[in-house]
Amino acid sequence: MPLSTAFAQVPPPGDVAYPGTLQLRVDATDLDHRIFRVRQSVPVQAGPLTLLYPQWVPGGHSPRGPIDKLAGLEIRAQGTPLAWTRDPVDVAAFHVQVPAGVTTLEVTFQFLSPLDASQGRRVMTPDMLNLQWNTVVLYPAGHAARRIQVAPAVRLPSGWRFASALDVAAGHTPNTTDADGWVSFKPVDLDVLVDSPMFAGRHFRRVALAGGKAPVHLNIVADEAGDLQATPRQLDVHRELVSQARKLFASEHYDHYDFLLALSSQQGGIGLEHQRSSENGVPRGYFTEWDRQAPGRSLLAHEYTHSWNGKFRRPAGLATPNFNVPMRGDLLWVYEGQTQYWGGVLAARSGLWTAEQAREALALVAATYTDDRPGFAWRNVQDTTRDPVIAQRRPLPYRNWQLREDYYSAGQLVWLAVDTKLRELSRERRSLDDFARLFLGVHDGRWTTEPYEFDDVVAALDEVAAFDWASFLRERIDAHAPPLDGLAASGWKLVWRDAPNEFQKSAERLRKSMDLSASIGLTLHGDSGRISDVRWDGPAFRAGIASSGTLIAVNGRAFSADRLKAAITAARETSTPIELLVKDGEEYKTMKVEYHAGLRYPHLERIPGTHDRLGAILAPR
Repeated sequence: MPLSTAFAQVPPPGDVAYPGTLQLRVDATDLDHRIFRVRQSVPVQAGPLTLLYPQWVPGGHSPRGPIDKLAGLEIRAQGTPLAWTRDPVDVAAFHVQVPAGVTTLEVTFQFLSPLDASQGRRVMTPDMLNLQWNTVVLYPAGHAARRIQVAPAVRLPSGWRFASALDVAAGHTPNTTDADGWVSFKPVDLDVLVDSPMFAGRHFRRVALAGGKAPVHLNIVADEAGDLQATPRQLDVHRELVSQARKLFASEHYDHYDFLLALSSQQGGIGLEHQRSSENGVPRGYFTEWDRQAPGRSLLAHEYTHSWNGKFRRPAGLATPNFNVPMRGDLLWVYEGQTQYWGGVLAARSGLWTAEQAREALALVAATYTDDRPGFAWRNVQDTTRDPVIAQRRPLPYRNWQLREDYYSAGQLVWLAVDTKLRELSRERRSLDDFARLFLGVHDGRWTTEPYEFDDVVAALDEVAAFDWASFLRERIDAHAPPLDGLAASGWKLVWRDAPNEFQKSAERLRKSMDLSASIGLTLHGDSGRISDVRWDGPAFRAGIASSGTLIAVNGRAFSADRLKAAITAARETSTPIELLVKDGEEYKTMKVEYHAGLRYPHLERIPGTHDRLGAILAPR
């Protein structure tokens, strides 16, 4: 019988311990070629064996394990190569027949990490690396991930230091390798290993943020040593983030926690949650250009919140037994949407943002869902929870019409509406803080996953303040309209002015973008004129402009950002259309945009005579 026919089935995961401990050694010293070289020893018994490469990694919400980067796979028994075959349906599964008398297989392969951003996120540079264990491990099918023991070790370039939530093995110094560059970690369950990535680098700094029974550290790697310099005040607001989170949740679901923070223009940016750590990648200047970097400072607050919301408490559809069972993201508007909400709130409460910056950030969100998400005509928040599988975060031609993962920011607005409703029902005595303690803060010190369903969320809200919460939530996540009512209920309203707020200026500078979506319906890549998005059925769209083009000229003169803004302003006083010369492929077209309302940028203003609930929400505890 051909091998491909004999092993066409992948055994489902069972709640039974895998016999023995997998030995995993990763050599991460090949900086020139950006290659991780992997060697595994896998205890086995004679008979068929299936090895799996992780595909559904928690936090990714989709099957995005980089199986295309695995190369050079060899499987040996007592030095003799064994034939293996890839499953004809599940391409991340490898089948092999273990000969009689063999008790260990030696498995070797390489993880060829991206050399260029077009190949995926860069995780290795000459000065730092991000080791995600799910990219460098094959594990036996037929067992839940928590029932497979792994003893990991990694070799780093000379002189590098590292951080990970993993505990080093006896005889090793934390954050430092031995003389040969190796560090070994204590054996852990596979699910804990995959949930405990590593940041390592030539330029490294470790800062204590909190002590006690569950200490918290900020571990920083950077392109240059100077990027590590932080003022006492900057570190204090990160300490206050930990303090405010502890006050909010009244619990800690970890025995220790490590923020992994990369300050880099070379390694790819990231924000990924874990139970006892988080991966955070931001541009250089996070500390040294503090006043210009405000938009990126809610990232750590968001990922830290996930330790409670998403890791400890997790939607049942995302709590799968191993990393190759498909996930169901129906409740991502809770998992990510509420975390997005708390990320902004904790950024303000801790001082990572001022209250004004938090309001300015909220103005941008409210403007997006007031003016730049026409896709709600055919989709809703609930349906966007399928987007990690549908689009897998690839670029979209019309993001505002297609929608993409709007359970984040639209979900944030849902939870603002919930928070303000709780305050209204309780005459300002109770709030979403009470829900956070009741639902996310239970069982202090426990860090095993506790799954939940929609009805559990409803029951917890009802315990805070009795109400028809099921209808309240479904009316917002199932509606063909964005959930904007919480803004007015918070005591604030969206207004438009002809100049952006300071937060938007910083965001556009960091993203190298120019957002004119609320006026002519265009978003551009900075001063290049390259169009990144066109609002569906907006003025530019109606003129025939698509997101594949580049602006060449404005009213007959060479394009510049200032010239385009001036033309939009001048059009207020005339009925003459704005004339744009657009290059699209090999074709040059002159487009006439009928728009005469001037520049429009979002701001928030207080509604007189109302409770300033937003002020109460953002105030430190």
